[in-house]
Amino acid sequence: MAHIEKRPDRPKPWRVRYRDPTGRERSKSFARKADADRFAATVQADLIRGDWTDPRLSHTTLAEWAERWLRTKTHLKPKTLAGYQSHLDVHVLPAFGRYQLRHIDRMAVEEWIADLQAAGLGPSGIRQARQVLNSMLTLAVDTGHLATNPVDRVRTPRQPEPQMLFLDADQVDELAATIRQPYGTLVYLLAYGGLRWGEAAALRGGRCDLTRSRIEVAESVSEVGGELHYGPTKNHRSRIIGIPRFLRDLLDEHLTQHEPNEPDALVFTSPDGAPLRNGNFRRRIWYPAVEKTGLPEGLRIHDLRHTCASLLIAAGANPKAVQTHLGHSSITVTMDRYTHLFPSDIDHLIRRLEDIRTRTPAAQPRPRDRSRGIDIGGR
Repeated sequence: MAHIEKRPDRPKPWRVRYRDPTGRERSKSFARKADADRFAATVQADLIRGDWTDPRLSHTTLAEWAERWLRTKTHLKPKTLAGYQSHLDVHVLPAFGRYQLRHIDRMAVEEWIADLQAAGLGPSGIRQARQVLNSMLTLAVDTGHLATNPVDRVRTPRQPEPQMLFLDADQVDELAATIRQPYGTLVYLLAYGGLRWGEAAALRGGRCDLTRSRIEVAESVSEVGGELHYGPTKNHRSRIIGIPRFLRDLLDEHLTQHEPNEPDALVFTSPDGAPLRNGNFRRRIWYPAVEKTGLPEGLRIHDLRHTCASLLIAAGANPKAVQTHLGHSSITVTMDRYTHLFPSDIDHLIRRLEDIRTRTPAAQPRPRDRSRGIDIGGR
């Protein structure tokens, strides 16, 4: 309970005393009894609801809190950390950096989202910036700096479904034959192995078990600030994939002709033997090949991964097999992206429903009075 005491010898004679949820005694003084009564009622209600927070903690500015929050994310991949830092510097801190945590309310966040949209930031960028602010304030709630998170119910503009392009086997062959060699083998690996770009660029010879037509996908590379960072795959899981015989033979030939016979050597490198960089590869090799073959102008390297999914499904693979081959974190991810490619059961279900209906009494032929041409019905 919060108690009010009067101390006539003090400039602020009214003091409210209470114990916080940890049992620590706290107090605050007021010049007027009405203010003391109001504060005591508020504190008491917050303690009962479990919403009480240390007032001194909520005075922390978002800029100060951002530094502490970012230090808790050192376990993340460098590319993810760089993305967080970018959103902080460009979108979050300019808007809220000087705010005390307690002064960030839902209306301020709603207006911030609207300002980002008006400035031309796309739905994906807005969603990621909101995610950073939301993560920071969720931690503030968990640590007692805030009672509630004002970002919780704030919605962002809907992001349009990304367009996925799928090549057929003939188009894959044409692209592989047109692209600068020896990267035709890389095209086939992406289209039939389903590797992400970073996984293919980080593939090492020692992980290619060509006698069994198997490849271990255990590493990925990303570029942050001009530096390459090697680490685990996107979902931090390695996987073993099978490859068709023609791709096994191409990889065997590629490793024999182009790469040193060392387990740690990268399978695919730049023309001068350096690690592949996505930006350089797209500009110098990928785009010219796409243009020359007359494939859709917006074709991305990642669309070869989608192509792999379509080829697997066309070959009769079930959703679980597709998930395993592509390394999705869950079957939900696979179905959300590729449900439309799987054979439809709608016609089969319609026939089953029709069969069920025809077995009911109401569906049986009714006798007719042939002389009058009308139903005589049953009882």
